[in-house]
Amino acid sequence: MIGLVALFGLAAWTYLLLFHHGFWRADQRLPKQAEPLTTWPSVVAIVPARNEAETIAAVAAALCAQDYAGDFRVIIVDDSSSDGTADLARTAVGHRLDVLTAPPLPAGWTGKLAALNTGIATVEVADFLWFTDADIVHPPETLTHLVAKAVTDQRDLVSLMVRLRCESFWERLLIPAFIFFFQMLYPFPAANSDRSKIAAAAGGCVLLRRETLIASGGLEAIRGRIIDDCALAALIKAAGGKIWLGLADASTSLRRADTLAPLWGMVRRTAYTQLNHSPVTLFFTLLRLALVFLGPPLAAWAIMAATYAPTLKDYGRSPWEGWLLPGATLLYGAMTFDSAVAHWRQRGGQWKGRNYNPSSDPGNLSKSL
Repeated sequence: MIGLVALFGLAAWTYLLLFHHGFWRADQRLPKQAEPLTTWPSVVAIVPARNEAETIAAVAAALCAQDYAGDFRVIIVDDSSSDGTADLARTAVGHRLDVLTAPPLPAGWTGKLAALNTGIATVEVADFLWFTDADIVHPPETLTHLVAKAVTDQRDLVSLMVRLRCESFWERLLIPAFIFFFQMLYPFPAANSDRSKIAAAAGGCVLLRRETLIASGGLEAIRGRIIDDCALAALIKAAGGKIWLGLADASTSLRRADTLAPLWGMVRRTAYTQLNHSPVTLFFTLLRLALVFLGPPLAAWAIMAATYAPTLKDYGRSPWEGWLLPGATLLYGAMTFDSAVAHWRQRGGQWKGRNYNPSSDPGNLSKSL
């Protein structure tokens, strides 16, 4: 039995190394230099914000400071914040900024998508919409690079997985692993291929052609999805749109996780939804996690560590930490099981004081490990 487990682990990592779209290379990135355009399209950035007092001023200032040659403005949608988020957002210096108040949450909508939709409803003219989160700071050249990529490569959606904070013990252990797992679930080269049905986006930074979103049914088509970023990418790709997803070099999240609790909560909120609320899928996912990450022999473990190395390097971590990946996997497996328990107790999908009805996210637009 031990020999079969070891053989399975070795076979799994051989497949992942050689045949799973080279996901582990972590090489999908925007060009260092943006292609010059004769005409720069108009863009409206929309930022949903709920109780983001700690970060919103810096985020708004960074958006207003974008060095973009085309018409550009920023809309921050305050989603029933109780900490003064809206007032702090208005302190950002810039004529480009508007702060809106979201109406009460409509039935069947998640808060983020409803806030984004509130912003979209006020946009009369724009070639592109830029969805970005209220904890993410972008350097001044970001929008120029995103638009250049979309126009030059004729992409309808361009998304960046921003750099997450990786300083505390728990962040160092779990954040690179999170990025690694995301790339494994949604291999970026496959998502970026027009021939592949795999679709993915990172919700913290999404540039989207407005006319493509409208033609695909708008955000109303995915209004109840908790995993909204990948749902949006699937919606666009299913409608014939072209997408691109890459890793950011400089756009960074200000969100802190000095303890395990915030990271645990992040996974708990969405993991069981990712598995379509299926106990059978949960069982086999946890079994695969154990066989692939916890049971390989030394050779497979070395391959596992080697494939993890580029992601660790991207986060400034030592390659030897790749040998700790099984420990991170064990924690993510526990978080996934806890996500299922929360769903069974009617507490799934909790986020910022809201408890979304699990039945509101019936679709399964993702793959499991």
